[in-house]
Amino acid sequence: MSILSSHDPIGSILLVGASRGLGHAMAAELAERGWSVTATVRTPSLPGPLADLAKARPDRVAVETLDITEPSQIADLRSRLGERRFDILFVNAGTANLHQEETIAEVSTEEFVRVMVTNALGVMRAVEGLCGLVGADGTIGVMSSGQGSVANNTRGGHEVYRGSKAALNQYMRSFAARHANDPRPMVLMAPGWVRTELGGGDAPLSIEESIPKVVDVLLAQKGRPGLRYLDRNGETVPW
Repeated sequence: MSILSSHDPIGSILLVGASRGLGHAMAAELAERGWSVTATVRTPSLPGPLADLAKARPDRVAVETLDITEPSQIADLRSRLGERRFDILFVNAGTANLHQEETIAEVSTEEFVRVMVTNALGVMRAVEGLCGLVGADGTIGVMSSGQGSVANNTRGGHEVYRGSKAALNQYMRSFAARHANDPRPMVLMAPGWVRTELGGGDAPLSIEESIPKVVDVLLAQKGRPGLRYLDRNGETVPW
């Protein structure tokens, strides 16, 4: 990678859920492209890739604290950021159940609630609570998944995770419908099955094969109002 000099950023993003994996890779990619990145972690006291990135690029990356399952923390972050405005809000935070081979009938109630609260309720609370920080010509996006597609579910599997992402898609559609006159683009992003701690070692895609394309698609939405469900190649994913 080339080393960018300190200069005015070409854009700013509030990236929720960037401590590792896809979120950290997005932060690194955008910082490399000259963006100002404000990225969140749940536990800032723990060392990790994002902390290392912020130390290496203090001119580009700032770290904030946010657990999206705690509504008070969303309000606190909104208050801390004050009058700042971002070109993009992107909520990447998400999780999966520990045993993804479980069917919906087999998963414990506690595990089901944990995944749904994080992947659907928490994400939408973050969108609702932080969207006011995005300018009128900015973009609002969330990390969905191709597994959230009901139409494409022909093989089953990963039922709890699939259901949480399908719910997220539905709630984003409701959000977009309530903001039908909003000029800001809204994006549900499907990055593909990527080798991360969440995606596992059997995933066919590396982070390097997915995230630069995800960023390209996200940036290409500028000036295109309405909600789109897109994959890393910019193709529409069936609902």
